[in-house]
Amino acid sequence: MGLFGSAALLLSEFMGWPGWVLFIAWVSYNLLANSVKHALLIYLQIALGFGLGLLMQVTGAALADVIGPAGLPVAVFLYTGSLAFLTKVKGLGDQAAWLNGLIVFFGSHPPIELAAITHLLLCLGAGFVFGWLLNTIMKRVNALAAAKVELDEVL
Repeated sequence: MGLFGSAALLLSEFMGWPGWVLFIAWVSYNLLANSVKHALLIYLQIALGFGLGLLMQVTGAALADVIGPAGLPVAVFLYTGSLAFLTKVKGLGDQAAWLNGLIVFFGSHPPIELAAITHLLLCLGAGFVFGWLLNTIMKRVNALAAAKVELDEVL
């Protein structure tokens, strides 16, 4: 686990990614996904949550021109309220994933430009890959250890 954690941090440093975003994705994989197919759905929902945060920011700025400092809170209220309906759509029902996307968006404060957003989405993807790799290797190590115990019992 330490090897993967340090490799993830090294990759984050090399790519200029915020390490905490990669680890949010890694934790999301471990807590929310139980297969590669499910991991893709969770990643999609995190990305959609990130997009929802982007919409909140843009709408809040537009509303601020009309209603002042209440613009962003009103946008957050409206879009967060939509989660009650969005999470009823088949395959998009994991509220924690949506909220993780919002956390990454508002925590990272990215500039509203394609390069910055792509950068963060790649970082999230890398976190999922690290989660999958570690889980896959740990399952194999545990299976080998169990097989050795059975062999030792036979001998």
